[in-house]
Amino acid sequence: MTSDPVKPEALEFLDNIARVHVDGEACGNAYGLVEMSAPKDDMPPLHVHQRDDEAFYMLEGCVTLFVGEHTVELEAGECALAPRGVPHTYRAETDGTRWLVVGSPAGFEGFVREAAAAPAGDPGALADTAARYGIEILGPPGMLPTDV
Repeated sequence: MTSDPVKPEALEFLDNIARVHVDGEACGNAYGLVEMSAPKDDMPPLHVHQRDDEAFYMLEGCVTLFVGEHTVELEAGECALAPRGVPHTYRAETDGTRWLVVGSPAGFEGFVREAAAAPAGDPGALADTAARYGIEILGPPGMLPTDV
């Protein structure tokens, strides 16, 4: 069985543009697929997913991914995993950085949609939204897992 091609809406998510390509409802909640694009130096708050693993597959540009004690630079064609339960964040090293996020099981795409619909710039509201999806915000942008 196949589905019709998806033309995802561009959502303003934190300082990124996010496009949900696969919603968990389409695949029995096995996974969600979100395309992200970010400007140079973009860095989300340090956080940890309690319910899902998060894979980063680079399409364009470069991202430094900070996962627990590990730091890895990812370029186009490379992929790395941020496993559930491990604090992580990233920093976009180039303008126009684009990557795919695969969240398994699904749920991250719901967080992206809900956070994009909320008023920007309210860390408390972001933390509350994240908590509904099993994501804990551990610190502000710029904080690394080794700082916890």
